[in-house]
Amino acid sequence: MKIYLHKRFLKDYKKLTLSQKKKFKDRRNLFLRDEFNPILNNHGLKGKWLGYRSINVTGDIRVIFKRETESALFVAIDNHSNLYG
Repeated sequence: MKIYLHKRFLKDYKKLTLSQKKKFKDRRNLFLRDEFNPILNNHGLKGKWLGYRSINVTGDIRVIFKRETESALFVAIDNHSNLYG
């Protein structure tokens, strides 16, 4: 699978701390090995994000993505309240 990064994701990513960026890279690698690993809590979203999915990076940081046949588009990364509030 190939991961593509949306410009919003890149903008959000720059705001993360170094430890959050490292945790994201660990979770991204896990996602590439097994996108439904229970640690990721991969689940579909409702409301304004209907059709998208979310994975956990840390207790509060989430990645929102759109799954395609052979790829995933990471759209946003931020804390839970900023993404869903």
